[in-house]
Order: sequence, then C-alpha cells, then structure tokens
Amino acid sequence: MPETLDVPAAETRDAPRPPRSVLVVGAGLAGLRTVAELRAQGFTGGITVVGAETSAPYDRPPLSKELFARSEPVWLAGEGYGDLADLADRVLLGHRAVRLEAGDDGARVEVEPAAGGGTITLEADAVVLAVGAHAVTPPGWSGALLLHEAADAARLRALLVPGRRLVVVGAGWIGAEVAGLAAARGCEVRVVEAAPTPLARQVGTRVGALTVPWYAAAGVELRCGAPVGAVRPGEVELADGEVLRADVVLAATGVRPATRWLAGTVPLTPRGAVPVDESGRVIGGPVSVRAVGDCADMSVAGVGTVPGGHWDAALTHPAALVAGLLGNDAPPTPAPYVFSTQLGHELTLVGRPHDGEEIVLRGDPDAGGWTALYLTREAYAPTDPATGPARLVGGFTVDRPRDVSPLRKLLAGGARPALDLDRALDPAVPLRKAVAS
Repeated sequence: MPETLDVPAAETRDAPRPPRSVLVVGAGLAGLRTVAELRAQGFTGGITVVGAETSAPYDRPPLSKELFARSEPVWLAGEGYGDLADLADRVLLGHRAVRLEAGDDGARVEVEPAAGGGTITLEADAVVLAVGAHAVTPPGWSGALLLHEAADAARLRALLVPGRRLVVVGAGWIGAEVAGLAAARGCEVRVVEAAPTPLARQVGTRVGALTVPWYAAAGVELRCGAPVGAVRPGEVELADGEVLRADVVLAATGVRPATRWLAGTVPLTPRGAVPVDESGRVIGGPVSVRAVGDCADMSVAGVGTVPGGHWDAALTHPAALVAGLLGNDAPPTPAPYVFSTQLGHELTLVGRPHDGEEIVLRGDPDAGGWTALYLTREAYAPTDPATGPARLVGGFTVDRPRDVSPLRKLLAGGARPALDLDRALDPAVPLRKAVAS
C-alpha cells in the first residue's frame, strides 16, 4: 500500500485563499527559486520538495559553458540562491513523481523512491510543477551522448581528450558551446546542422548566417543543411549517405518537458509542455496546480507563447507564480532572455523574434561587437505596414554587453517601444536614447 505523508490536507473553500501547504515537484533552479520566493513573500505554511535527482540543486549552464574548467557541479546554495534544507520543511531527493490527482481544492502526487520500497503519496493545497526537461535524441541513434545533467558532463570530460574526433549534431546553444571548447582542447571537431545556418530556430537564418565564420576561426568544421540519417557507435551517417567517423558523438538536438506522467491530468501543448499564464496558473487546468521553468510554456501579453527551457525563466518566473498563489502583487514579466558563450563570443537574445520580422544591424559584424534589432510594423499599421512605426520586439547582441540591459528594460512586460531608427542604428548612441518620442 502507498505510504501517505502527513502534509496538512487541503480545505474546501468557496473563495480562493492562500494555501496552507505547498508541494514543489522538482528540485532544480525553478523549484528552488519557488521555495525561496514562498518564504521571501511571507509564506509560513508547510513546504515539501520532491526531486528526481539524488544530488542537491546545481546550476546547469556551466555544464556546457565551463565543461573543462569545472570538474564538480556549481551548487546553487553556494551561489546564493537558497538552500532547500533551510527553506523547506521536507526534502525528498531521489524521488520521481509518477502520478498527479488535482482539483480546485488540493492535489495528491505519487512518487517513487529511487531506492525502492513502494510509492509514497503526498498531499497539499497547491502543487507547483517544476519538473524541468530531459534531453532527447531521435529513435535508433546508438552511441550518441547527451549533455543535460552533471553525470553527462563528467562523461564528456573524460572522453574529450586532445586528438579525439568529436561530431556534434546540432548547431544551437549547447552544440556550439561544446564544439568551441572541445576544439580549444585539441579535439578534431565537426558540427552538423540540418538547418541552413547555426541558431536558425533561435535567431533566424539571416542573423544565424553571421555566425558561420566563427566556426572556422575556432578550428571547427561546420556542415549546415546536413540532416543526419543515423548514428551508430563510432560514426554518423548523413542523410545523403556520407559517413563521418567519430570517437564521440554529442546529440545537441534539444530537450522535451519531463511531463509524460502528467498526460490526462493537466493540459499539455503539442511539445508536451504545461501551458500557463504569466502567474504560472495552468491554462484550462485545476486551480491547485501551477507550473514554472523548463516544463512550462508561458502565454505573455504582447509576446505570445514563450517556451520554457532557459535558465533566466527558471530564475525569474517563480516570483510572479508565488505572488499569484499568495494573493500578492506580481512583478512585471521579464522579457525572454538567453545568454551563451560560444566560439569566442558572448551572446544574448532578448525578446522572442518571429519569422518575417524586419532585422537591422546596430554595428558592423566585421568590425567588432554588434546587435541585431528585430522590428515589427504590420501589427501597428495593418493598412499600410511600410509607414507604421518601427517597434522593437527583440535583440540579439554579440560582444556588445552595453545593449543587454537596455533591451531587457525596453522589452519588459511585453512592451514594444517605437524606435528612432537613425539613432538606433548608430552604435555610439545609447539604445535607451533611441526610443522615439
């Protein structure tokens, strides 16, 4: 029989009121920040945290960005993000959630301990899903390695010694980061990408094309427009039949929300994420359930749907989620933000660009740092788009940190400020002073 832990039971109520107990499923950054926000915003009730990994919460970006510089995880408690042992009443690491039952007045979650011994049932007034995501590879790829957890990074560090042949499948954030570091370590590195350019899905093909020369400069061979047909131990076969020999194959082909166990209990998007509003409330789901971080797709006014999967969302979104849960005033929703260090360059993407938006460059890519500004006109002048004001919807900076903070401020809360393009395109003019009056 399942064991039921004595967490204060949910009460039936006619009007919404703050919960007496909260169960956080997930012990990564999003889960830890949710617990820290609960305490910071005055919650004095019971908090239970369940995490599938057996280790304490650690920071994931260094796994790829500092693959060879750090041999141990960067523990979040040591970085000032809070300590679960101090913040929560009960922490169950090494426990995997397998079933959720939820209504408007409370929820129950069944978890399985990694050590065995049968399931445990946890009850609480509110459940916050911060279960994260897992790396994926296409079916049948044999021998490909992933990079998502600390154990993955340790395995890659041991294998990627000077002279090894590495094939990275995917020229996105993670793939490019690892490729550059491995080449600098003395590995023979090839990157194959099905899209026409690196970062095509993230920044578009026009801007992605500007990153192509970085690969050769870093000693990395890049193949774009090269979908992979199969991966076998020691080799990667491209769709055209060419075979690339490899000592190590890294599949940097993306992640999927770790939500399969939630099917039929809460709504899920086509990619398997939990759809939420800006307060983390599940759209079309029970009142007692919230979701945050990599497992959630957030609907943001003025922006649209923002997929989870990035560090900054896990860091910042719990503040609004907890505010909504406790009936407090929520902070403005930050603009989507991603940062990367790859192939000798520092990159940030602010906002959520879409296909078809106008792109202008602030600075010269051949002469140092630059920023691509993504603009829209049609939504604000549908009868004559060409004469509508140029409104900023996103920015991609390369080795230009001075533009990052202005972009985040200008785009916060779904804002779409009109720009004076003559000033915006002059890299000597501070971006905040390029807003049209």
